[in-house]
Amino acid sequence: MPINTDYLVIGSGIAGLRFALDAAKTGTVAIVTKKEKSEGSTNYAQGGIASVLDPDDSFELHIQDTLTSGDGICHEDIVRLVVQEGPQRINELVSLGVAFSHEEGRKKIFDLGREGGHSRRRIVHTKDLTGREVEKRLLAQVEENANIQIYENHMAIDLISKSTLIRRGIVSKKTDQSCWGAYVLDAESGAILTVLARITVLCSGGAGKVYRYTSNPDIATGDGVAMGYRAGVKVANMEFVQFHPTSLYHPLARNFLISEAVRGEGGILLDKKGHRFMESYHPLKDLAFRDIVARSIDMELKKSGDSCVYLDISHRGKDFIVNRFPHIYETCLSFHIDISREPIPVVPAAHYMCGGLLTDAHGHTNLKNLFAIGEVACTGLHGANRLASNSLLEALVFARRAAIQTAKELTAGKHEAFPRAPEWDPGSATDSEEMVVVSHNWDEIRRFMWNYVGIVRTNKRLARAKRRVEIIQEEIKEYYWDFLISQNLLELRNLALVAELIITCASLRKESRGLHFNLDYPSKDDEFWQQDTVVWK
Repeated sequence: MPINTDYLVIGSGIAGLRFALDAAKTGTVAIVTKKEKSEGSTNYAQGGIASVLDPDDSFELHIQDTLTSGDGICHEDIVRLVVQEGPQRINELVSLGVAFSHEEGRKKIFDLGREGGHSRRRIVHTKDLTGREVEKRLLAQVEENANIQIYENHMAIDLISKSTLIRRGIVSKKTDQSCWGAYVLDAESGAILTVLARITVLCSGGAGKVYRYTSNPDIATGDGVAMGYRAGVKVANMEFVQFHPTSLYHPLARNFLISEAVRGEGGILLDKKGHRFMESYHPLKDLAFRDIVARSIDMELKKSGDSCVYLDISHRGKDFIVNRFPHIYETCLSFHIDISREPIPVVPAAHYMCGGLLTDAHGHTNLKNLFAIGEVACTGLHGANRLASNSLLEALVFARRAAIQTAKELTAGKHEAFPRAPEWDPGSATDSEEMVVVSHNWDEIRRFMWNYVGIVRTNKRLARAKRRVEIIQEEIKEYYWDFLISQNLLELRNLALVAELIITCASLRKESRGLHFNLDYPSKDDEFWQQDTVVWK
């Protein structure tokens, strides 16, 4: 029997949880999350949320900083609405119990941080554990809501769309393009559920695991982008992958980010000999935009042959460091690095997808009943390079806007019958005894994406990557239909498709802009390429 719900939310980060709380006021909500409900990029976000909260700041300054960072292809109308709605969204979090840091002795004044690309202090934070604090508070509210059901360790396989129903003879080809939910794998039992929903919202996060080195958690495999694309949703700007300049370089450290706020509080980048180098690359030096800092580090490492560079905050003193960055301090200390006395070894790592499923100002995709919010979406806010700490802000603003819009659409279609969607048919698939195929292809994708489609690209590297991903996709396709579905196989299938989309968009853009740098086209071309790169199936 299918599960029927008003809203299906795929993902349990800040976007999905905030949307669910509002949606539960008008209908039933099912949240599908493929690991534990708190696992996701939100939980790992250290820096904070950018918003105009200081008398010395203004909406116009935040807007201009965002447009400058986006390098010419932000949608200014979207930038304006996100920035202007920011303070209200922050106050809503406070009302939900989120405990942001305040200035010492001043309970009503936020302790605002500053990060690269920002002209003012405007980062509201909970020391260096902002994401964890926000996730904890939102989850507590969700778990108390009787209208919300959370399905942990469940992974969406594919959306139930017009094409799915046509193949089974359920609807005619004249039917409007629409989404009616998703097929979902129960990872523990292996059962595949049919979840029918009047409104489906993808908030499944990014795709950092498509690269060998990433700050993202293991679940960041591009599932939402891949599912949307297969269903006919337009995808935009996948070439713009943000590499965070500073992840901890240590053989035992895994996916640990050194927040940009460290540089915002005076951290200095040094080479192996202890020399500052950022002043050679940009007037803002260590506070330059992320793409510039990551590319500068990459160039330094290529010139020197060293394995890492160093980030030094020790001059701020132990008391300040322990109070402002307790999580970073303790984590580094666990690897015998005392950041109050010595610099931190760091390297760039894939961090954030500025592209994704193309949406309007309410999070709506081109597929009826399907919305996308958070990192999975391309709203037009980030352009060619995300300004630091604008991502959680975007998630909050679009969660609210999508909730308002979907409530209207739910009311309008409340009495429309669910389609007779077929149950999942495994056909003649059997259990696999060749999981080495999955692990080998997973590893190969991440290696060639890092080497050929990383911080610096060339036409030849992109062509090599394209050939490799085509071969791997053929193997995956054969494997997918021969064997019973597993979470590892689904993630590999999605990763391969996301890799293809990144390669395709990067190959189409014949210039260098923001996060996309091609040595064969080292300059910007505003005459032709000051626009989004849009592809669809």
